[in-house]
Amino acid sequence: MKYYLIGIKGSGMSALAGLLYDLGNTVVGYDDSSEYKYTLDGLKKRHIEIFHDASFNPSSDFIVCYSNAINPEHQEIKRLKKLNLQMVRYQDLLGSLSKEFSTICVSGTHGKTTTSLMIANILDTFCGSNYFVGDGRGHGDKKNKLFVLESCEYNKHFLEYFPKDLVITNIELEHTECYKDIDDIIENFNILANKTKDNLILCGDNSNVLKIKSTKKIYYYGFNDNNDLIAKNLELTTTYSAFDVYFQGEFFEHFKLPLFGKHMILDSLAAIMVSIIYNVPKEIIKDKLNNFHGAIRRFSEEKIKDTILIDDYAHHPTEIKSVLDSVRQKYPMKKVIAIFLPNTYSRTEALMDDFAKVLSEFDYSYVMDIKCDRERQEDYPNVTSDELIKRTKNSSKISLETSDILLKHKGEVICFMSCANITPFLSNVKNIFNNQ
Repeated sequence: MKYYLIGIKGSGMSALAGLLYDLGNTVVGYDDSSEYKYTLDGLKKRHIEIFHDASFNPSSDFIVCYSNAINPEHQEIKRLKKLNLQMVRYQDLLGSLSKEFSTICVSGTHGKTTTSLMIANILDTFCGSNYFVGDGRGHGDKKNKLFVLESCEYNKHFLEYFPKDLVITNIELEHTECYKDIDDIIENFNILANKTKDNLILCGDNSNVLKIKSTKKIYYYGFNDNNDLIAKNLELTTTYSAFDVYFQGEFFEHFKLPLFGKHMILDSLAAIMVSIIYNVPKEIIKDKLNNFHGAIRRFSEEKIKDTILIDDYAHHPTEIKSVLDSVRQKYPMKKVIAIFLPNTYSRTEALMDDFAKVLSEFDYSYVMDIKCDRERQEDYPNVTSDELIKRTKNSSKISLETSDILLKHKGEVICFMSCANITPFLSNVKNIFNNQ
């Protein structure tokens, strides 16, 4: 098959591109932006050609797949429609792929990417597994029977998938432009749970996850004693997170991860539970987790002299808190500075007070102007970064032009957080610090 992917540099679309290419398909891409983005690495490795204008003329056998970030009125979409090519939505194509394999869907408001990658690493080592991970990585082999699919709840996309097994890491209020309230979100997770063929792997510490009702086989994991799989005897140090795992009351194994924060332990528990279901030997599970170094843009660190720069995809208050907790564990003696680029006006409006609360826990916070390609500022006239700053202790505005103000934080930990493209800003800051 031949595919022309619109918005190919998006994290989901680039992962899909890699997966399709590895499965033997021809893949060509289009993206508005010619700037570097971390997702380009996997595309360049596969020599996938990317266009930034209307110069590519696909033959009639090309299937056009478009990202949800692309407006239907986009000029490239309109041009392709005139060519009468087959058009397919990103989530529908993933749904079709999920039918072709025994698919393990990894869902939840937070932790999907890390959990998906942990599971994929283990299963690919054990028996071979295709995967689609939200940090821009996709991998496929026609011989593989398994498919690990990170399954996002945005716009109910995950309801297009067909899971054999389903992981739910947590459920919180998110994507308020798509859901009425938390009950609406829970109901849609419940629909996905009841589409699942075999097993549910659920975080039993999350009160909203416990509202999932299903006749399928359920395995609960977490820190609480009422779970099937439990982490005990935690040791959180500046170099590792260690813990014992018990399965159905019996000691299973001791783990020592080069990761930080309790949320990472929960992610690893989900991966361990899936591995137990698939009869993966303990030695493989332990080796892959104890040597796991994280997903792209998930607590990615760079040290410039004595200053630590952390790049993270965090865009929800809970995720920002996880970044802060991880830094406090690893660097307990350093001040922690937040750089936050809010994404979407609807999320910022719905969670404004929660954002302000968690950002106030940093030693100082800087907030950039809200970034959103799919919503209009005029529809949210009172939702601004300035309003967020008013509610946040020890905070102020920052932009690319004023980024040199961060030099006052030499020797501290500076966290760059957003699901939007914060890379140009981060690159500029790196240059400033390197030239000092």
